[in-house]
Amino acid sequence: MSKFAGTPTLADLRKEIDRIDEALHRLLMERGEIIDRLIAVKKSQESGFAFRPAREAEMMRRLVERHRGTLPLDTVESIWRVIIATFTYVQAPFSVHADLSAGDALMRDSARFHFGFTVPFVPHMGASSVVAAVSESSGDLGLVPAVAIAGAGAWWSALEFDTAPKIIARLPFVERPDHPAALPVFVISRVAPEAMATEAAVWSIRVAGWGAAAAQALSALADFIAVPDRAFDGAALLVTLPDGAPLETIGKALVEAGASIRSSTLVGSHARRYTVTAARP
Repeated sequence: MSKFAGTPTLADLRKEIDRIDEALHRLLMERGEIIDRLIAVKKSQESGFAFRPAREAEMMRRLVERHRGTLPLDTVESIWRVIIATFTYVQAPFSVHADLSAGDALMRDSARFHFGFTVPFVPHMGASSVVAAVSESSGDLGLVPAVAIAGAGAWWSALEFDTAPKIIARLPFVERPDHPAALPVFVISRVAPEAMATEAAVWSIRVAGWGAAAAQALSALADFIAVPDRAFDGAALLVTLPDGAPLETIGKALVEAGASIRSSTLVGSHARRYTVTAARP
């Protein structure tokens, strides 16, 4: 209900905007005070595990569900993403290492949309370089395209070791037509096991007998990236299984298509993507 008895003047409305702007700023500063207390409790700066993929996914789902009005979802999503990333950076400073091989502008758009400008951005040319940088860090993030890149090789094989970082998220999380940061991206880092989002499992799989029939069979069941693998005369795959889909289902489909799994290693997981087909009123 309007607070004005009659038709408000432009001056009245501008005062309301100023009041709301000040309230937003004060709430952000209050959030910062809570983060200070959180640091003291969790000692995040010592552990290096400030990322909470499952919590972030739930926050973004609630954001989309409650959003209404003329403010574009693009804007509100990016604002919240930057708030989350910035306050995470305050807890435990980190850098974002990004593979530019799918396009400099596309990857920078994704990084800035999701992490803002406060978090340092470190460019790389190649996913393997990103994985190596994250592996050598104490708590950095890596962004690699979640699509096949010519000549990239099976970069995900470096994630198979127990001490290696893992895939912890897939961006954009809120998918919709004309997303301003639409490049599919995997996020790689080290995260406490209890903080992982586990709705979609990501596997590194070596396959023998790979061919068009196997690729067609697998495409009906899961998202994947495939590169030639001479060691097994087949292919190295990065396969994302949807909610609850067992690996055995993949194995059975491949066998029926004339291929077989020679090895499989879980290399991460992420939240189920949230799809928005139209703007909310």
